[in-house]
Amino acid sequence: MPDITIRRAGADDSKRLTRLVRTSAAYRGDYAAMVEGYQVGGAYIEHHPVFVAVDGTGRVLGFYALLVDEAELDLAFVADSAQGLGIGRLLMEHMAGEARAAGLQAVRVVAHPPAEEFYLRTGAVRTGVLPPAGRIHWARPELRYDVA
Repeated sequence: MPDITIRRAGADDSKRLTRLVRTSAAYRGDYAAMVEGYQVGGAYIEHHPVFVAVDGTGRVLGFYALLVDEAELDLAFVADSAQGLGIGRLLMEHMAGEARAAGLQAVRVVAHPPAEEFYLRTGAVRTGVLPPAGRIHWARPELRYDVA
């Protein structure tokens, strides 16, 4: 695995994180509506704990956003070119540590259906399914990481 650093994101990361979300191969086809026009804005990054995994050259390999007040993992993405390198696992381990430090007992995840297996492999447990709603025309798995 390349030399990886996980650091707090700053507002100046907005464009790179937005690009990572919008170009994710996991959101092509039926799921494209989920990320169409989506933006990881600077204000969002400044307001929420958003952490970025970068390599030795500063290239963004992945990121996550934790909504502490809601005890929810809001965003988690790994660049297509970095998948299978353990970046996602590192990010979820980091997220669990941040959640514990914030005093959380558990973190909820409403997953993109193809990502459910990843969350299960990294320690989440399935707690239910959310039915289709609005422009989301598919059921979404609901999971939980117990972090306490």
